[in-house]
Amino acid sequence: MATLIDNTADKAKHRHPEKRNRVDSPILRKPEWIRVKAPTGKGYLETRKIVHEKGLFTVCEEAACPNMGECWDKKHATLMIMGDTCTRACAFCNVRTGKPAPLDTQEPKNAARAVVEMGLKHVVITSVDRDDLEDGGAGHFARTVRAIRAAAPHTTIEILTPDFLRKGDAANIVIDACPDVFNHNLETVPRLYLSIRPGARYFHSLRLLQSVKERDPGQFTKSGLMVGLGETREEVMQVMDDMRAANVDFITIGQYLQPTRKHAPIDRFVTPEEFQSLETIARSKGFLMVSSSPLTRSSHHAGEDFARLQEARRAQELQELEKR
Repeated sequence: MATLIDNTADKAKHRHPEKRNRVDSPILRKPEWIRVKAPTGKGYLETRKIVHEKGLFTVCEEAACPNMGECWDKKHATLMIMGDTCTRACAFCNVRTGKPAPLDTQEPKNAARAVVEMGLKHVVITSVDRDDLEDGGAGHFARTVRAIRAAAPHTTIEILTPDFLRKGDAANIVIDACPDVFNHNLETVPRLYLSIRPGARYFHSLRLLQSVKERDPGQFTKSGLMVGLGETREEVMQVMDDMRAANVDFITIGQYLQPTRKHAPIDRFVTPEEFQSLETIARSKGFLMVSSSPLTRSSHHAGEDFARLQEARRAQELQELEKR
């Protein structure tokens, strides 16, 4: 007889001190359509070596992404800048919470070198929230984008940013760095913000996405939602409408997966058929690109999706010309 020791609560204690006193919630057994294989491939090992040698962090590891094995085997990795410690304490997120270390001034150059070594055609750069910094890390984001542009001019750049809440016009610094895709995730429906994303504000995040298009109409905008947290179908459709009102081009919809017993519990597992239905609805609302499946994540298949996004825009522009 074997005794299984569940140490997930202990891990949460160290990574998430703010969740230490929360009541444990059960972790539901994953259905077949959610399960993934453990990473073992040669490409995975090579990607891990490059990332670790450069002293870089990835959201793939820090957020325990279920697609890490698949992406790293293809030498796709989402680089996470500004450290591995977040100043927020979102109920869904597995990234460490606490007081962050000072910014690494060499990080933009190291990120650019990693992009070159991995031969990336498309790179995704994200970060922790840095409410401790005057500009929320906007300047560091911009320096990283420019360093990658200089080292790998043919690589397209996608950024997944914090909300820069209460940081004035700091977001403009990032917009003006001219990434190819500006992504900021709304994450959930407005009703659940207080319990799931307490440090953020729904309409501020929506306004951030809208401001990207106002300042630089040529940039693609992207945002994502998790489902399975207790939202209703009508609420999800309202968020779609809000995104379209802000001219968001690309929506991603994926299943919320509970990192530990101290995190927000899963309300239910949404079926693949329901995800397909949400994709159909989103396309009917006018999004240029939709990715909706149980394992969809903001950066999953980002390179391939960017190519489709460009193609969709060209087709849309052609249709508009034909109407004139």
